[in-house]
Amino acid sequence: MSIQVGQKGFVEIVVTENLTAQHAGSGTLEVFATPHMVALMEQAAWTSIQPFLEDGQGSVGIALSVSHDAATPVGMRVWAESVVTVVENRKVFFSVTAYDESGVIGTGTHQRFIVDNKKFFNRCQKKRNG
Repeated sequence: MSIQVGQKGFVEIVVTENLTAQHAGSGTLEVFATPHMVALMEQAAWTSIQPFLEDGQGSVGIALSVSHDAATPVGMRVWAESVVTVVENRKVFFSVTAYDESGVIGTGTHQRFIVDNKKFFNRCQKKRNG
């Protein structure tokens, strides 16, 4: 694993009606939903480190603290950027920021944990068997 402090991630989308608070069930307005902003931030983070993991490894989100500070209408482009701030063994810390074409719409911090995908999935599936 060669994840380095300072590594950056980026992902962008255009806000569609199915990405609104009304559609997500997180509100009644037709503006970019907070849950989708959070997902965008997480995507920027995990995709920035995935190429540096060993075969069969992935990462899971374990903590997230964000503020959603500005609304974005349908049709506007939004993007998220992540920066690795700390690497502690298998725990990776990020600074995350979301933008629209008018500026910053959200900021926060995120933590991910490096896992063996097969072991993690199998452990999760054991919950079905009680």
